[in-house]
Amino acid sequence: MPNEYIAITMFAGMMAMLLTGQRVFAGIGFVAVLAAVMLWGGQGGHDIAFTSTIKLMNWYPMLTLPMFVWMGYIMSETRLADDLYRMFHVWFGPVPGGLAIGTILLMVLVSAMNGLSVAGLAIGATIALPELLKRGYDKRMVTGIIQGGSSLGILVPPSIVLVLYSMIARQPVGQLWLAGILPGLLMAAMFLLYVVIRCGINPRLGPPLPREELASITWAEKIGLLRAGLLPVIIFAGMMVPFVLGYFSLVESSVVGAAIATLVALMKRRLTRKVWESCMVSTLGVSCMFMWILLAALAFGAVFDGLGAVRAIEGFFLEDLGLTRWQIIILMQVSFLIMGMFLDDTAMLVIVAPLYIPLVQALEFDLIWYGILYTITCQVAYITPPFGYNLFLMRAMAPDHVTLGDIYRSIVPIVGIMILTLIIIMAFPQIALWLPNLVYGQ
Repeated sequence: MPNEYIAITMFAGMMAMLLTGQRVFAGIGFVAVLAAVMLWGGQGGHDIAFTSTIKLMNWYPMLTLPMFVWMGYIMSETRLADDLYRMFHVWFGPVPGGLAIGTILLMVLVSAMNGLSVAGLAIGATIALPELLKRGYDKRMVTGIIQGGSSLGILVPPSIVLVLYSMIARQPVGQLWLAGILPGLLMAAMFLLYVVIRCGINPRLGPPLPREELASITWAEKIGLLRAGLLPVIIFAGMMVPFVLGYFSLVESSVVGAAIATLVALMKRRLTRKVWESCMVSTLGVSCMFMWILLAALAFGAVFDGLGAVRAIEGFFLEDLGLTRWQIIILMQVSFLIMGMFLDDTAMLVIVAPLYIPLVQALEFDLIWYGILYTITCQVAYITPPFGYNLFLMRAMAPDHVTLGDIYRSIVPIVGIMILTLIIIMAFPQIALWLPNLVYGQ
């Protein structure tokens, strides 16, 4: 059988395994090792899996993974975000849709303190959503913006997805982090504009706080609450400034961020033994899940590379189809959007990125810019049926009267905004590249 057909059979087998409900790492790893054994015998097949394990263990930047995951769970479990939301509640409450605007801003700040979408969604669903629903906000609008806002955690630094992309694409993670800032802020601004327009047309979707409640809030309380906004600034600056200036390595900056978040929780006396154990167990579980997926995908990619699948894909796109380079890049993004309906972001990255990254280089596109495009498609994947993780997490955390149908309908405008952001970044690459080029002098 020609190598191209073997590669297609492997990919189809992997998708079939995943559709049966198997864990991602189990489906990918099983197909990879089985194909290796059948192609190169027992010794060769075992060597591929063993080599992939050693390669993963030698990735020093992987130490950042548990640090950033820990930060996210500390924020969620110790309720440090409560103070932030109270600040936005007081300052934006008088405006129609103001609490929804404050929720989006909360998501931006939370994203700057952790690299996960899950942590942001947990904070938004447990802190902001009950308050918004109690105030009479439209349930579809607010569930949509919480899901969209929480996905910013994988676009703005310290994004764990961009750390993983940097390892596979061999690109500086500092430049990738900087490249994600302006696109992330652009997307957040478009979410804000969406809320302002909808609530401006129909104020009943987001009623302002009652006057009597506003009158009971003193200026001293308002000013005092502004201190809550210093927390994300301190954590973000503590990680990013020394890293960008070259004083800290990536791993060291992640440790600094985790240490600051932990110290703040201790100072506020919220880091109890129960919370500590919960954060430790959750961090261990998520970190191990990421590593198992990476291990399986490295083995899968090694077999693909041995079959020459990368060269075959380059030849197919560049020679057989006769498409322009922009048509090819658009097809690649469409394929990511489709796969995102069935796979999580990590699985997509470690399976397809090793095949697409050489193609992006052959097309002479910037790999930093492409990393941002990929991450935006991951954001769409988080909230698109049938297997969007955020959809089911929101259903699990939302009140009973917020149905899965409501949640599905709530993400339609949010997905539209994300795709519009993707198109803008594709049309104007300097939105992503200006800041890293400025800082690193390229």
